[in-house]
Amino acid sequence: MRYTLDVQYRGKYYAGSQIQFKNGKHIEEPTIQGELEKALSTLIIGGKSANHKQNRQVKTIFSGRTDKGVNALGQVVHFDTDKEIVASSFIYHINEILPSDISVNNLRVVPNSFHAQKSAKARYYRYELINRPYKQAFDGDILRVKYELDVERMQTALNFLLGEHDFSSFKSSGTLNPSKVCFITRAEVEKQGDRVFIHIEGNRFLYNMVRTIVGTLLEIEGHKLPVEYMKEVLEAHDRRKAGQTVSPYGLTLMEVKY
Repeated sequence: MRYTLDVQYRGKYYAGSQIQFKNGKHIEEPTIQGELEKALSTLIIGGKSANHKQNRQVKTIFSGRTDKGVNALGQVVHFDTDKEIVASSFIYHINEILPSDISVNNLRVVPNSFHAQKSAKARYYRYELINRPYKQAFDGDILRVKYELDVERMQTALNFLLGEHDFSSFKSSGTLNPSKVCFITRAEVEKQGDRVFIHIEGNRFLYNMVRTIVGTLLEIEGHKLPVEYMKEVLEAHDRRKAGQTVSPYGLTLMEVKY
């Protein structure tokens, strides 16, 4: 039987969402997947079996990888088990086991043909930053931009990204999939007080793509470049043309659509 979970997490203290391997060996760093599989195995198989029989652990598939420091409000995960699960008690007990910065919010039975990653039609990310010249005690790790941002100019620049394009200019090295073409259906910016939110939705994303788009927006604003520079970067298919890859701490996977 196949189940899906809606998962939320804060990524600050994890080496990304996925279990890490190097030269075929598991890297002993905490990950969201590692913590979730450990909790699932404890609940479904039993603590002793989960700890001592690795081949019997419950395995999970995520809708997509998020990097170290990236958060999620709407990550979707599927797993298989031959045991029937009661959603209400399961959600309570797994949240008691999971660390305080990871939670499961929903459990559903799905057809075996469903795949958390391959069945996804769109993913929606939000990047949050602070726009004020001075720090405040509760800013946390959110990126702070000291100069005033013009959200109208930023929106005009983002509009060039809508539609289907080769986003090679906005990917970091490490992208495993050779295809660099993505279809962006939403690219919006809004300001609420001293907080700026950048919303980007598309069928797929390249490695560090959203953070590099934000970095390019900030370069355009910081150096007062024409907004058409975003189009120039996009069409160059050259990472050297784009801005820096900004901090991961303001980035959140908001929703996966099927």
